[in-house]
Amino acid sequence: MSETESAVEDSTEDVGGLEEILPDPLVPIYERWLLVDEFRETHGDTYTGVLEAIVGAVLIGGYVYWLYLFFVVG
Repeated sequence: MSETESAVEDSTEDVGGLEEILPDPLVPIYERWLLVDEFRETHGDTYTGVLEAIVGAVLIGGYVYWLYLFFVVG
């Protein structure tokens, strides 16, 4: 690797995210977003599977409730 390539590589190591351009009042929201994003990267498949199961259970419950209202109450 030449000196110019290593200089370019060194200069891009300190590149930050949005916190450099965000106004100060929005930084806490962005930090919370980073925590959520880190959680998703750490627990990606499990996190997605659990959320899909919860959404599926809610949808099934709503459908069963709708059937109950339609056939029994109606």
